[in-house]
Amino acid sequence: MDQIISLLNEPLILVFIILFLGSWLGQIKVKGLSLGAAGVLLVAMVFGHFGYEVSPIVQNLGLSLFIVAIGLQAGPRFFRMMRSKGMIFGLISLSIILISVITTVIVAKVFHLSAPLSVGLMTGALTSTPGLAAALQATNDPLASVGYGIAYPFGVLAVVLFVQLLPRLLKTDLKKDLEKANNPIKSAHPPIVATIKVTNPDLDKKTLKELAFHKSSVVISRVIRNGHTNIALSDTVILLGDKLVAVGIKPELEAFTHYVGEKAAVELDNPDNIQLRKITVEADDIVGKSIKDLKLRHDFGTTVTRIVRNGIELNQNPNMPLIRGDMLTVVSTEDRLDEVEQLFAKQKLTVTNVHIFSISLTLLIGVLVGMLPIYLPGLGTITLGVAGGPLFVALIIGHFGKLGPVHVRYYGPANLVVQELGLVLFLAGAGTTAGQGLVEVIQTEGLKLVFGGTLITIMPVIIGYFIAKKMFKLSIVHSLGALCGGMTSTPGLGALNQLIDAEDPAIAYAAAYPFALIFVAVAAQLIVFFL
Repeated sequence: MDQIISLLNEPLILVFIILFLGSWLGQIKVKGLSLGAAGVLLVAMVFGHFGYEVSPIVQNLGLSLFIVAIGLQAGPRFFRMMRSKGMIFGLISLSIILISVITTVIVAKVFHLSAPLSVGLMTGALTSTPGLAAALQATNDPLASVGYGIAYPFGVLAVVLFVQLLPRLLKTDLKKDLEKANNPIKSAHPPIVATIKVTNPDLDKKTLKELAFHKSSVVISRVIRNGHTNIALSDTVILLGDKLVAVGIKPELEAFTHYVGEKAAVELDNPDNIQLRKITVEADDIVGKSIKDLKLRHDFGTTVTRIVRNGIELNQNPNMPLIRGDMLTVVSTEDRLDEVEQLFAKQKLTVTNVHIFSISLTLLIGVLVGMLPIYLPGLGTITLGVAGGPLFVALIIGHFGKLGPVHVRYYGPANLVVQELGLVLFLAGAGTTAGQGLVEVIQTEGLKLVFGGTLITIMPVIIGYFIAKKMFKLSIVHSLGALCGGMTSTPGLGALNQLIDAEDPAIAYAAAYPFALIFVAVAAQLIVFFL
């Protein structure tokens, strides 16, 4: 026994034992539910109760890595959603967080709970580890982790049960409801295809590159001349009487038609072996590059006519960086399409492409930004801290993908490695610190904490759903998907995906989730001023 105790006093041995036992506990499933990374937190709290402590340096390193990975992942979607109808999901997320904050303040006042314990309950009810990180930074009190650990299990269970039981209670056909309700995911101006006859004499013998439409979303995929269909390339010369097959949103396509000539009715067959193919962006060296960077027309003789991202068809923009999972509609001959598909395909032997220089610089800038004092009228001075600073910087860098020598478009496995490693290191440190006062807190505040955490979970779930359904007129599927994103509940999304075979739940979740990450991290720091 003495040898075991001696081993546990070794910092590295302690960390790896906590990670091993916590990950094992997190993998255990009961009726499809598991604790996941929260298993590390619970095991660490037990070790903390017996006096063991993981170094704060390990905890802060893990926190920084986790937060930066979250920011890089959310960045591209977050800012684009703010400029589109995806703001609906941002407002739903904001509503859920506001309701959580109000409920938390009421619970804290009624049950006389401390600020750290209350904020911990809120982040646990929202199953938000970034929120817990922000709470610890704002309060500098391990009681936040205690509150998180108590509220987290019910926070997971409540959303899953709500998602599974509500459609049954309403007895609604989810697919029919999805078709009838407001769908903000679909583009207000979906791209359409038109065939246009060239009658403008000013365009005779000009190349496609010389046409004055390069700032619009219109893409010419094919040129039909004397019954023969040719691939449209930048240096393709057009003649009077040619017919151009173009793709674009209706207003711009109509303007382009007026500029070129007139509409023509043509059967779009493929007599010259020209095909359409949907190709998915998977290759690491393609992610972050734009259509313009890839020079597909010049080097491969192919044209990209459509880009679909997370189920949303985007307007054509040659300068828009591609992300993993984008679905491109490409026009060319079969052999050229095979070449492009190979270019975009994931290589069989790839390495995790984490750019250490870039992530180190991002962390450094983020921590420095987190140290800057920010004055809020009526609230005093706050700092973004080790959580908020790196998150803010990572969101910006993640949005652009590359700023000077910093490039961070390593999604998928690479980002997941950084995220998971940072998360478990952070939870190991936070758990051992929180465990030192766990038993005393439960003995004195036990029932209050359980009941308070339950209220902080249930109120946002119910009210958030009705805001999405009644105020924004969303379908049940989109409402529940937005609810799961606003509550940062991945298990809830998993339960919803089992109810309907469609991409809509995941798209609604993905639209709401980045906003929830930001709002809960900010709320966790601001709420301290109200308690």
